[in-house]
Amino acid sequence: MAIHATLSDVTARIIERSRDSRGRYLERIRAAGEAGPTRSRLSCGNLAHGFAACGLTDKSRLSDDVVPNLGIITAYNDMLSAHQPYERFPELIRDAAREVGAVAQVAGGVPAMCDGVTQGQTGMELSLFSRDVIAMSAAVGLSHQMFDAAVFLGICDKIVPGLMIAALSFGHLPTVFVPAGPMTSGLSNDEKAKTRQLYAEGKIGRAELLESESKSYHSPGTCTFYGTANSNQMLMEIMGLHLPGASFVNPNTPLRDALTKEAARRALSLSALGNAYAPVGEIIDEKAIVNGVVGLHATGGSTNHTMHLVAIAASAGIRLTWEDISDLSEVVPLIARIYPNGLADVNHFHAAGGMGYLIGELLSEGLLHEDVRTVAGSGLSSYTVEPKLDAEGNLTWEQAAKESADPKVLSTVRKPFQPNGGLTVLDGNMGRAVIKVSAVKPDRRVIEAPARIFMSQEALQDAFKAGELSEDFVAVLPFQGPRACGMPELHKLTPSLGVLQDRGLKVALVTDGRMSGASGKVPAAIHVTPEAVDGGPIARIRDGDMIRVDSRTGRLEVLVDADEFAARTPLTADLSAHQTGLGRELFAAFRATAGPADQGAHVFGAFG
Repeated sequence: MAIHATLSDVTARIIERSRDSRGRYLERIRAAGEAGPTRSRLSCGNLAHGFAACGLTDKSRLSDDVVPNLGIITAYNDMLSAHQPYERFPELIRDAAREVGAVAQVAGGVPAMCDGVTQGQTGMELSLFSRDVIAMSAAVGLSHQMFDAAVFLGICDKIVPGLMIAALSFGHLPTVFVPAGPMTSGLSNDEKAKTRQLYAEGKIGRAELLESESKSYHSPGTCTFYGTANSNQMLMEIMGLHLPGASFVNPNTPLRDALTKEAARRALSLSALGNAYAPVGEIIDEKAIVNGVVGLHATGGSTNHTMHLVAIAASAGIRLTWEDISDLSEVVPLIARIYPNGLADVNHFHAAGGMGYLIGELLSEGLLHEDVRTVAGSGLSSYTVEPKLDAEGNLTWEQAAKESADPKVLSTVRKPFQPNGGLTVLDGNMGRAVIKVSAVKPDRRVIEAPARIFMSQEALQDAFKAGELSEDFVAVLPFQGPRACGMPELHKLTPSLGVLQDRGLKVALVTDGRMSGASGKVPAAIHVTPEAVDGGPIARIRDGDMIRVDSRTGRLEVLVDADEFAARTPLTADLSAHQTGLGRELFAAFRATAGPADQGAHVFGAFG
């Protein structure tokens, strides 16, 4: 199948736009790769420190500098259900390395925040910037120059993007990302959401709510809804950095362990000491980035990736824009229904055909670049498979089914759930924003209503509890951007706004903050840029202004006379309460230097 014309055009303009920056990036990583394994350039004292804790066999192998050493960057902690399974992974990886005569060492650990724990709490103001801290922490681990390849153990929201930025900064190193898999299905996500709304309405108490949440989040593994964490896993696979079919295999199973060991062996085989050198900076090119965007649209993925993918691309010298994402959304249909876009969870998605089916279906219609490099070899067709264990327990791959096992969960490009992708870029006199429409009912995709200004989530919650929100309105929350207070997710508002929408009100949200990766049925224009703290137009909105949020035509407008609107003095906010406490004072430099949302909201400037 010939590549779709829009896919080809968008890719071509990204390549042209990135020509200079990508060229400089490739020149840099190729020079690092040509220098060869780095341990030989370490002094005897350096090297002795590097293997002091190793056993005799590993010391001997590293002394001779003739076998690859695999660096493990881990985001393990046992508070995050998604990351708890990683406790066992370093030993599995070390065993796999020894079996092929190589060495593996944990190069470093990175912090891993659970947005589920910090949602609606003060810690959420550190969440976005934790991505950049993770990138820097991983770089510290790899800076010892002891390693010929790397595996990255990470799953959740900011963690994978941060690890990706670090991996691409060390783009000369072959890299494999190693998932841990989703928890098994518990209480359905739909039932959980209904219970949250009942609690918001005061119809049940905290005990009932906690029981519901505990039945939903009940075991090791990734949360089962399709938020940022599971969007990360989809991206790593469709961009060729997971082993085929690895993303959604449950943790602590023989198949999961086999995939983990094979990931280690594969990473070692790609090092410059072998015959199949494949540095991650060469694998992640413009076509791989476009494939990631296509996957995001086809599955109704997380809005957070309108920032993360831009930042990831930039770290490889690739200039991805919101216009690229928007144009691809127009031609990539939604063919997966996973909560909040449907009732199924990621286990149901995997059982219906999962990534192997999804990639095969998109390839068959010319909606993915097949001619890419991956950690599995050349060509994305090698990902139209699913992993199995044979009778002896050995890992094998079988061709994925060409038909969905559940058309209510996975459909086809020709019979999609909706004709365009799950993410839309909005533009207008309020600035630029993104909106996730895959879970929004058609009659809610254009909202025109008076503005109600709230300076915090708590203010909106208080108004809801006081019964003050009884008419149509657009909630406008300025001063939630990265430079204001770290751009927290505002998912805490979802139950209240959902209740009001269910009562028949026309409601929407407009903010320079974020929503959860599981943004759902309430239309939300988020990531508004320029943000209010920089004097963006969102700071000139007043109570009663008519706001139009139109995801059909891609417009975000305040219906006020242009001269009057321009003449208004922007609102200001006392943000001092957001600058100290719970470690926020340590992030002052991040708030001061963060870029705008449409450029990735990172603190790394132009990445050199």
